[in-house]
Amino acid sequence: MPRPRQPLLDRQRIVEAARAVIDAEGLSALSTRRLAAELGVQGPSLYNHFATKQEILDAVADSVTATVDTSAFATRDWRVALRQWALSYRRALSAHPNIVPYLAQGPGRRPAALAMADAVYGGLVRAGWPPARATHIGAALRYFVAGSALGSFARGFVEDPELYAAHYPHLTQAHRLPGHQESVDEGAFMLGLDALLHGLAAEYERTVGPLAPLESTDAPE
Repeated sequence: MPRPRQPLLDRQRIVEAARAVIDAEGLSALSTRRLAAELGVQGPSLYNHFATKQEILDAVADSVTATVDTSAFATRDWRVALRQWALSYRRALSAHPNIVPYLAQGPGRRPAALAMADAVYGGLVRAGWPPARATHIGAALRYFVAGSALGSFARGFVEDPELYAAHYPHLTQAHRLPGHQESVDEGAFMLGLDALLHGLAAEYERTVGPLAPLESTDAPE
């Protein structure tokens, strides 16, 4: 009986397998040997598609960035576009938090990351922001989103009421936070995003000019 044919190795399979390893075990778990074993091939086979492990990491990072929606910068008010981008960006990073430290290094030569930066910067400049300020805004939102995706504030507390009661009188309810992770973390993110956007709107009116009222369809999501 002939042996079953092994599925052809391609860049997409390699990226998906590498992303799965990183999602499950973190960046340090990924090696070309481990990846080859996951794919059922010999290590040298990977080098027909990627010259280095760095290239594989770049491709994994870019596969995550590629899911971020920046389309609003082409058609919507910049305030709405920033909000929609931040929400989409956070969803993408929250789904793959272990790649966030790598993404935080910057776009490098990654096509999807550069396209995202181009869309954000271009949309802000078209809206009237000075180029330097557009750069600052894009960076500030990226810092905020990446930080929120790195971990859970609520899960950073242990479910041990005695620990807090004995030494930290203002944290006597902190042991309850892990049980409300979604509402705490989501609420904190939305509060911070609203504060950033309100602050940017005030800065725009102070340094650029009046802002038109948002249409009812542009209300915060």
